[in-house]
Amino acid sequence: MAEISIDEIKKLKELTGVGLTDAKKALTEAGGDFDAALEAMRKKGLTKAEKRGEREAREGLIEAYVHSGRIGVLVELNCETDFVARTDEFKNLAHDLALQVAAMNPKWVATADIPAAEMARKKDELLAAAKTDAKNAKKPAEVLDKIIQGQLDKYFGELVLMEQIFWKDGETRVGDLVKNAAAKLGENVVVGRFERIELGVNE
Repeated sequence: MAEISIDEIKKLKELTGVGLTDAKKALTEAGGDFDAALEAMRKKGLTKAEKRGEREAREGLIEAYVHSGRIGVLVELNCETDFVARTDEFKNLAHDLALQVAAMNPKWVATADIPAAEMARKKDELLAAAKTDAKNAKKPAEVLDKIIQGQLDKYFGELVLMEQIFWKDGETRVGDLVKNAAAKLGENVVVGRFERIELGVNE
């Protein structure tokens, strides 16, 4: 087995927020493979974060961001305690989310927030378009349904904050970013709401 250095243990501890003993144990179980240990710890952390989601989050902060005097954003980010709300990690997350809203202009926090009427309207629109496409019109109904669902997921995925791709790295889903923060902070972390105002644009 590869020798596990104290630097790697400390690095894993910093990235995951666990104790030195747990970090060493994860590296040992992964046979010294740092990336494998990190992935294992993240999965465990996300599992714990899912359970934390059942706890109430009534503390937090409201982050304000104004871009070039033309776009203004307010984001309410909630957690369980005022102690966590004052940490740099929590504040940085709130700021990153405000930047996300400013840049990517989401309409809803989560998929569950999409009005049923809007979901139905878009589905009917996509279905009508598919039926006029000779290639899709000949496909079985179940296949067409999957195609439409995929198009719906893509369309609303760009309009729902938790489903968007994080602007800073171009690959992490915002929902996973929030879950990772909850795992590291040890509390339920929830985006309560947001408002975005753009000069001259009424939505």
